[in-house]
Amino acid sequence: MEHLYAPWRFKYVSEEKIKGCIFCHISKNKEDEKLQVLFYDEHCFVVMNKFPYSPGHMMVIPHYHTDKIEELPDEVWLTMSIRVRQAVKLLKDVMSCEGVNIGMNLGKAAGAGIEQHVHYHMLPRWLGDTNFITTITDTRVYPANFNEIYAKLKSKSKEYFI
Repeated sequence: MEHLYAPWRFKYVSEEKIKGCIFCHISKNKEDEKLQVLFYDEHCFVVMNKFPYSPGHMMVIPHYHTDKIEELPDEVWLTMSIRVRQAVKLLKDVMSCEGVNIGMNLGKAAGAGIEQHVHYHMLPRWLGDTNFITTITDTRVYPANFNEIYAKLKSKSKEYFI
């Protein structure tokens, strides 16, 4: 039997879990570097996904806690849309990705992992970036160090989120 080791993932499964809504916790502690917030304003914040589908996977999340986009004030919704657009530009420029998936999973039936607080996903994509291992072993192989990606995106984020 072959073994794949990803020792950096151990902290994800062993660290103390946040009680309550993780996104509200991040919103209240956005200066904490370990939470990897790239940018925030009065309406929302941009954060790296702790359990990414691909290197550079980030999210735009409103400070306003709701599971329904129809409850978001218009100003919050519009600001989130602007931040998504800026995040896409950041990913294309810094990560040299060839495409970006943008999505929002509303409710458990739609695949929301954190269904109680709406959020956008932005996933950088490259031609040929998928492989068979996810299909046969429910495992992902990433060609990058996530902390290095965060540092690179964070250092450039002030140029994109204005």
